Amino acid sequence: MPLFGNTFSPKKTPPRKSASLSNLHNLDRSTREVELGLDYGTPTMNLAGQSLKFENGQWIAETGISGGVDRREAQRLRRRNQQLEEENNLLRLKVDILLDMLSETTAESHLMEKELEELKSISRRRK
Repeated sequence: MPLFGNTFSPKKTPPRKSASLSNLHNLDRSTREVELGLDYGTPTMNLAGQSLKFENGQWIAETGISGGVDRREAQRLRRRNQQLEEENNLLRLKVDILLDMLSETTAESHLMEKELEELKSISRRRK
């Protein structure tokens, strides 16, 4: 006789929810495109009067120039942007190094001040 009841009586599981009543998942892709009009074509967008389309993983201007800037100018701007990012990273590194040096110098200064105070207190005791 178990002391706290029958340990081998599992609880009843709740009933499962019914599956989707939609039969769209049964259709193959071409049938879905024909029936539901899922063939959208290439994505396009209009930004600041410039029409762009998405091809081969990149947004390409339909007129051949991106926003009034030719490709050579865009490449020059990308190179300049890369140079500025590298310079920014270098300056951040220099700032970090300077902050480390400042904190080290401050710590040394505090230690020297503490030692000076101890020496002054020792010299006062001797007098």
